[in-house]
Amino acid sequence: MQKFLNRMEWKINRFAVRDLMKYVCIAMLGVFVLDYLPMLRSASQLLYFNRDLIMRGQVWRLVTFIALPPTGSFIWILFSLYFYYFIGSSLEGRWGSARFMLYYVIGVLCNIIAGFITGYATNEYLNLSLLLCFAALYPDHQFMVMFFLPIKAKWIGIADAVLLVIMFLQSGWAGRIGMAFSLLPFFLFLGKDVYLQGKMAFKRLQYRINTRR
Repeated sequence: MQKFLNRMEWKINRFAVRDLMKYVCIAMLGVFVLDYLPMLRSASQLLYFNRDLIMRGQVWRLVTFIALPPTGSFIWILFSLYFYYFIGSSLEGRWGSARFMLYYVIGVLCNIIAGFITGYATNEYLNLSLLLCFAALYPDHQFMVMFFLPIKAKWIGIADAVLLVIMFLQSGWAGRIGMAFSLLPFFLFLGKDVYLQGKMAFKRLQYRINTRR
């Protein structure tokens, strides 16, 4: 699988968009602002993924659902977008622009496929998968939660994973399909690394337990 990803990365390298997450976040902010303008209060309604409307000719919905803002709150929108931008730019810095764009494009395509199966698609789970990637690659990076509580990325990643599991169990079949497809890029790109890290962590824990007996 890594050979295939490397080959695809090489092919799209000349088309790679630098600072891709910056443009995604700007688009989200733009839609958020449009939703609050009196004459365009239904901007999001014109952009979300809807299989039936796409089949009737509204093909822009295949892509525009990416730009839907993560929250409708004035207080949280800037924090949310800065958080997504920081994570996305960090991953791009680690992988390079081509590989990060490949990850995001595969994630969008997976959501489109899930959308045609279930009738609806969202960018929520794709963005959450970026947090899982960041936690896997930068486990010891510290975030200042509420500006004063330092928490390492690995613990936030674990909390994110637990949240996704709970959401998966509580969702219907359509939600589960959407989550599974959205997380597919994470497992394609980092599944093996996460498995090996988990295996090593379990062995270290087992060793500590045995030495204390």
